Amino acid sequence: MKRLLLAGAALALAPSPALADTLFENVDGISITPEGKVKRFAAMVVDDEGRITELLDFGDGPEGEIDYLEDMKGAHVVPGFVDSHTHVMALGLGTMTLDLSQTRSLEEALALIADYAAKYPERPWLLGHGWNQEQWGLGRFPTAAELDAAVGDRPVWLSRVDGHAGWANSAALAAAEITAETRDPVGGRILRIGNGREPAGVLIDAAMAPVDAAVPPPLPEDREQALFAAQNIFFEHGITAVADMGTSLADWMAYRRAGDAGWLQMRIMAYAGDLDEMLLIGGTGPTLWLYDDKLRMGGIKVWLDGALGSRGARLKAAYADDPGNMGIDVISGTQLRNIMSRAALDEFQVAIHAIGDAANAEALAAIDELAAEYPGERRWRIEHAQIVDPADIARFGKHDVIASMQPVHMTSDRLMAEARLGPDRLTGAYAWRAISQAGALLAFGSDAPVEPVDVLAGLATAISRQDAAGEPEGGWIPDQRVTREQALAAYTAAGAYAGFAEGRFGSLKVGERADFVVLDSDPLLTSPEELRNTRVLQTWVAGRRVFPAQ
Repeated sequence: MKRLLLAGAALALAPSPALADTLFENVDGISITPEGKVKRFAAMVVDDEGRITELLDFGDGPEGEIDYLEDMKGAHVVPGFVDSHTHVMALGLGTMTLDLSQTRSLEEALALIADYAAKYPERPWLLGHGWNQEQWGLGRFPTAAELDAAVGDRPVWLSRVDGHAGWANSAALAAAEITAETRDPVGGRILRIGNGREPAGVLIDAAMAPVDAAVPPPLPEDREQALFAAQNIFFEHGITAVADMGTSLADWMAYRRAGDAGWLQMRIMAYAGDLDEMLLIGGTGPTLWLYDDKLRMGGIKVWLDGALGSRGARLKAAYADDPGNMGIDVISGTQLRNIMSRAALDEFQVAIHAIGDAANAEALAAIDELAAEYPGERRWRIEHAQIVDPADIARFGKHDVIASMQPVHMTSDRLMAEARLGPDRLTGAYAWRAISQAGALLAFGSDAPVEPVDVLAGLATAISRQDAAGEPEGGWIPDQRVTREQALAAYTAAGAYAGFAEGRFGSLKVGERADFVVLDSDPLLTSPEELRNTRVLQTWVAGRRVFPAQ
């Protein structure tokens, strides 16, 4: 039944016959460069391959013959949004598992888990995501015993909102053979009961691997359904291209099947989760762009440390709320350099996950060392760059490092970051403006499903340093706000540049694909509050409307 549903959905999204030259007129359009330089236009001509052949000013007419006309009725048109850090398959699979992201207490979460178990008695494992002990005001991590009280008859495995910790019940721990004798793995930590050795139920970073390995993997048709769901979510929010961080071989094959079948319409810049899979997929270097610029394996995502919420982010000094803990090195500095060197040897791009200030310093040092050995257009990326020692910020500009950051992390993490770091270590926290002024190109994303897919909320956060409630008044560390033009560029043209896709999409200029979003307000003229309330009316890819579905 699932296959039939997917097949019907795929037919609905299959590209329509090739268009001849189409004039999109009566447009309030914005073209933008990666640096944030804006050009306004009133119309554009798109050829039968979905490429822009002309941008027209007010009062100008097209040079050639026009076959079709689209009257946009004065609509606000911007380039299709580029989410520069997301997890496509995790987002899609998340729609098929239990979502705990909206729970506000442990009791609410446990009740939801029990209801879910009752709803699906046939499932051998219960899987979910999105829990956050900080949001619950718990002051500690939840336990296996608490989870056992809700579901004890089969394994339950729930990933934390940041994906860097998992919560298991006793059955899941037993399935993974995690006991009091199990040692903490390199790059991970098993939380224990009191001062003893018994596993408490939460596993951090590399310690999650045994449970992940015990979970039955998704079937190929599950991945296809997940991709279809994720694509619809992205289109609904005006996102036409993404950087998929941690693409597995199974993910890649699902993308290829969708492309072969003709229903892959979003653009995926894929970064493999490890060297082996990068080399299996890419072979001797990045793949060609496939399916008319829809898919490319271009590099590798390297995990250097954990996350702030699970106290796995690697810090230069101990956590203010956990003395003695300085976080986790998921890999060593030597391993990082070896991975970077092997990837760079075959021209693969390197994207380094670094959240804590010690991890960012290590990533910057490694880039500095390898830049001389591997010259040329490398576009080294640091993903997140959430906490950076102010003394290290200038190093972002030395080798034109791309800072791939997620504005909404700031609003979600603000109070937690204050608790984790203390008031004296916040100067380099989510320091978008300072990192940009140092010479780094900003590429913004969501980190979905860690955060919701919502570019407009990200734009509002980037220019205000405030959350949806307008807190804190005046903005959190307000001197790190960026301009509207910088923010829009970071969600469009700079995101394409960060994935070596400039000239293909991202800017709305002659020669690029006509990927664009129709909004009900001008994002460069509206207030942060108005931005959050702005609606995506239409999403177009290569001159074909993909949202709402035609």
